[in-house]
Amino acid sequence: MNFLELFSGALAQLRFLIPLIVMLIIAYIFKSRWFKGMFGEYLVNKLLSQLPNPDYTLVKNVTLPTEDGTTQIDHIVVSKFGVFIVETKNMRGWIFGSKSQRQWTQKIYRHTSKFQNPLHQNYKHIKTLESLLGIDSSKLHSVIVFIGDNTFKTDMPDNVTYARGCLNYIQRFSQPVFSETEYNQIIEAINEIKLKRGVVTDLKHRRHVKELVAAKEKGR
Repeated sequence: MNFLELFSGALAQLRFLIPLIVMLIIAYIFKSRWFKGMFGEYLVNKLLSQLPNPDYTLVKNVTLPTEDGTTQIDHIVVSKFGVFIVETKNMRGWIFGSKSQRQWTQKIYRHTSKFQNPLHQNYKHIKTLESLLGIDSSKLHSVIVFIGDNTFKTDMPDNVTYARGCLNYIQRFSQPVFSETEYNQIIEAINEIKLKRGVVTDLKHRRHVKELVAAKEKGR
């Protein structure tokens, strides 16, 4: 067998392997936490875009500076009725939790895992906006949206909802708390203080998150 025959055989095998490798990569991406997070934010973004204009303005994927680094907010809905800070969770399985618990539980068949109470996670977002914008906390509202094949197995607060429930919750607030001028000023202020989107901002935020996780692990 000469070199040409060997090369042709190897090339034929490679042509068979490439589609398989591509399929494995795609499957890995689809199952990754990153993809689930991005896809979940996209779905909620489409949902929140249904809120009527000009009463509501959606600002998405906002990274804000904090005293110890950065914090990232999935969606901010600004209205004359308040500012709604929306945290998205794309998860499946049974979800257990309460307002006061530090960690909630996800159960998929026999597998059980813990994750940070999203209400506590969103509390930092609210305090950051309160500080940067000078808005009273009573006008800032936390909203947690779960999407995916999941079921709440404990009673949840009204502001923890499945996808479409978030629209109903937001639109419950019908009493204006901001004037037209204040409404426009808040939108302008958020766009001014948010960090510019890009690779550097994302890397800084991810590094900050890793540092927080490492600090928690060290403190255990």
